[in-house]
Amino acid sequence: MSRGMRRSRRPQPALGKAIRQLREKRGMTQEALAATASLTGRSLSAIETGKANPTWATVGDIASALGVPVSTLAKAAESRREG
Repeated sequence: MSRGMRRSRRPQPALGKAIRQLREKRGMTQEALAATASLTGRSLSAIETGKANPTWATVGDIASALGVPVSTLAKAAESRREG
C-alpha cells in the first residue's frame, strides 16, 4: 500500500467521487493529479473508486494539487453522500 493510504473495510466512495469530479472539472488526468499530489496513479485510482481511504495528510496534498481547501473536498463529499 502506498504512502498516505490504507485499505478499509469502510470505504469512503463519496470522497473519491468528489476528488474525481474536481479533477475532471480542472481538466486534469489521474496521472497529472497523482504526480502533483506525490501519489502513484494506482493510489489515486484506488481513492477515487473508494477502494482505499487517504489519510488527512494525503487529502491535504490532493486538495492542494487541485487548488482548493480541504473543506471544499469535504463539502463536495458530503453532498455526494447525501444524494
